[in-house]
Amino acid sequence: MATIDDARTVECDVRTDEMLINMGPQHPSTHGVLRLLLRTDGEIVSWVEPHIGYLHRCAEKIGENLTARQWVPYTDRMDYLAGMNMNLGWALAVERLLGLSVPDKVRHVRVLMAELNRIASHLVGMGTYGLDLGSFTPFLYAFREREKILDLFEEVCGARLTYSYIVPGGAAGDLPGGWLDKCTRFLDEFWPVIDDYHTLLTNNAIFIKRTAGIGVLPAALAIEYGCTGPVLRGSGVDQDLRRDGDAWYTAMYRDYRFHVVVQKDGHYPQDHAYPAVPAEAVLGDSWHRYYVRMLEVVQSVDIVRQALEKYQAAEDEWSTPIKVNHRLPEGEVYLETEAPKGQMGFYLVSDGTAIPWRTRARSSCFANLSVTSELCQGCLLADVPAIVGSLDLVMGEIDR
Repeated sequence: MATIDDARTVECDVRTDEMLINMGPQHPSTHGVLRLLLRTDGEIVSWVEPHIGYLHRCAEKIGENLTARQWVPYTDRMDYLAGMNMNLGWALAVERLLGLSVPDKVRHVRVLMAELNRIASHLVGMGTYGLDLGSFTPFLYAFREREKILDLFEEVCGARLTYSYIVPGGAAGDLPGGWLDKCTRFLDEFWPVIDDYHTLLTNNAIFIKRTAGIGVLPAALAIEYGCTGPVLRGSGVDQDLRRDGDAWYTAMYRDYRFHVVVQKDGHYPQDHAYPAVPAEAVLGDSWHRYYVRMLEVVQSVDIVRQALEKYQAAEDEWSTPIKVNHRLPEGEVYLETEAPKGQMGFYLVSDGTAIPWRTRARSSCFANLSVTSELCQGCLLADVPAIVGSLDLVMGEIDR
């Protein structure tokens, strides 16, 4: 016959087992071939370890076997959602080593391409983030407008994803006839659509409940991990290399007016039909990182309009890119630019030949990914896609 002591013994033996779960590397919510190893106790995640390397191309080592001009297409394959920005970062680094500046006409074209690609990248980030959380419509809306930007890129360089358009010494070619009018028409059509995005996601009470207070990243922790871009500004840190970076890069934006978007409080849109939506939360959660990108789209539209006007007013000649076998001076250079996902840096060491002795790239997504373990501790299993999606990762930049 069982006694009370026996019952107590049985009760003490009852315990839950932790489970290791693989999310990816073939999983839509990992934004590429990323493997997340999750340790869970039921639905609670206690530990996350990102595994990378599934897309490794040895791009940096290849850069030590090609000339500076030949390596441009390999930068396209890093953040393949923002190829123009990758081209720009490498071109500026090489030009700084050469002491080579480009005419204002080329400078304005570079601003045009970089900011249009920033819009396209943030549209992908917004659309896929909605998809991560079960909302399909924002994905369709975002890609509809992104296709129009890719149409403009295709007219300029013939490509829709990997462009190799911005090269050391200038750009592959001038803008074709009628392109400025098409770009202006796109901006006019795109501007009212931004409100649709806010209706579909930003002000959606269900979306807010899935992201508010999830993956909170304090400013001090973001700085400690080297986070940059919208991930850093979503935590309240006012830093943007277009304004605060190296003079060789900020000179490109020297006569442009724009506002650096920084999330300053924990405010969310309110919907009285959903009283469970919090009025305030800790700054730097998943919703704030998303919201910074949406506001940056507005700023980029304004910068593109300024660039269109400045390009038409420029009277200088078009520049000629460097030769394929152009010899580099002996020395080293490192330059960071403000890419859509954060600060992208290129490091180059030359021994005086046409082929760099050392080539390295500093990935913004690599640093942003490294904070995943901190953000996911204690969250629910269903919150992991919400946190990872808010970081807006692209694995081509990490596995370079």
